[in-house]
Parts: sequence; structure tokens; C-alpha cells
Amino acid sequence: MAGKDDEDHGIDLQLHRAHSARMYDYYLGGTTNFAADREAAGQAIAVFPAARVAARANRAFVHRSTRALAEAGIEQFLDIGTGIPTSPNLHEVAQSVSPRARILYTDNDPIVLAHARALLLGTPEGATAYLQADITDPAAILGSAELARTIDLTRPVALSLNALLHFVPDDRHAYRIVERLKDALPVGSALAVSHGTPDFGPAEAERITQVYAAAGTTVRMRTREQVERFFDGWTLLPPGLCPTHRWRPDRAGADGITEAQVSAYAGVAVKG
Repeated sequence: MAGKDDEDHGIDLQLHRAHSARMYDYYLGGTTNFAADREAAGQAIAVFPAARVAARANRAFVHRSTRALAEAGIEQFLDIGTGIPTSPNLHEVAQSVSPRARILYTDNDPIVLAHARALLLGTPEGATAYLQADITDPAAILGSAELARTIDLTRPVALSLNALLHFVPDDRHAYRIVERLKDALPVGSALAVSHGTPDFGPAEAERITQVYAAAGTTVRMRTREQVERFFDGWTLLPPGLCPTHRWRPDRAGADGITEAQVSAYAGVAVKG
């Protein structure tokens, strides 16, 4: 938990406000969440009882896609919207395949910064770093000293934007941000995205959007066509864009999870 050191460094944890990262931590059964987060998450679960299933399915997609990209030879990962550290973290998965893997985590939640030390315990052969930044300012991420020290933009990079872009409500802004990030990456790079959708349960999607709005967070669920647009110009890897639990599942049937329960799409594309 946050403590005196965080106060000494002037970190405003904003514990009186619900934050999507801490609500996600609550869905996953974590302990780094507070009264405002639990209240908002409880309201979300009330209108979308499968919220915990959806969060676990998304987390599993992150693990599978990271492993697949590391096995394909990518050794650099830029993970934006990191969230609260929950082992195994992305760097643990990547470095279990390639100990030399280098990972830069970024998030805008001040409590993630307070827990960043848990994200920095990687292999001695590789590197892990953390940057406090917001997806809405891609120039600050790309121009940061942390990125320059950790990521070589002349070599392929896996850009991870998981369960993040539905918190960028303006379509023009969201697509522009993603294109800016994609343009900075060399041929051979990859983009992994998971994104909430109304396609499988429009009424539930509308209700959960209202819950988040009441908690101070605007959510923009997108259709399959709208999510697929984030990959424009890149080649989607098999099985293409699909519900999160259907992307290269570890077990047949994905444990009986339904599309309505996950209510999200996921995909991985490469830059040719």
C-alpha cells in the first residue's frame, strides 16, 4: 500500500475518487483498491454481473498475446495503461520466454507509481522501467527519457494497449493517438489491443457506461468495425479480431465463457 514515502514524494493518490485501474484490480480480486473504487465496482457488477469474468478473460489475453509475441522473437514491449501490478505481470511473461526482453510500463494512476517497484523486478539480462504518463499525450511517452533508456525504436516493439482505449472517448482523438504511436514503431513491430464492445450486450454496455460516468470516468464502447480500425495498415495475426477469450485460447471452449460475459474484442497485428 502507499505510505509515508509516497507522501514525501508529493504523490496525490486521489483516493476519494474511483479510478478504472483500481476498479479493475478489485474485479481481479486484488487488494490495491479503496472505498470509492469498491463502491463504483460494486455498482458496475450490479448492472454487469460478469465484470469479474471479463477482467480475468482480458488478463488471460494479455498473458497469451505477450507470450506469443515473445516466442515470435519480439524482445521489446511498451505497455500503456499498465494498471496495478498483478503477478504474473507482462514483463514476467515476456522474460520467461526471452530473459533479454525490455519492458517500459506507463500509467496515469498515481497509485501505480506508488507500486512501481513491483514492476521493476525483472531479469538481470533484460530491463524493466516505469513512466508516469497518459495515453492522451503520446508525444510525452515517445519523447521520455525512460523510453530512450529502455526501448530501441530501430528494433521491433510490441505496443500493448489492453483494456485502455475505451477510456479515450473521442473517436478522432483515439485513432489519432494510436496512429501516432504506430508511426513511431519500425517494421516488425506489433500492436495488441483489447477493447470493450456493446456488440454482445448493448443494454448492459449502456448501463456500465453510465456507472463509470457517475464515478467520473467516461467510457466509449466500440463496435467490431470501430475496434478493427485501430489496426488499420497493419496485418492482423490469426485468428484476427475476436472476443478476448477466443484469441488463441489455452483450452478448447475457453472454460465455457460466453461472448456476452467478456463483452470485449481482442486482436494482435504486425507492421509489415
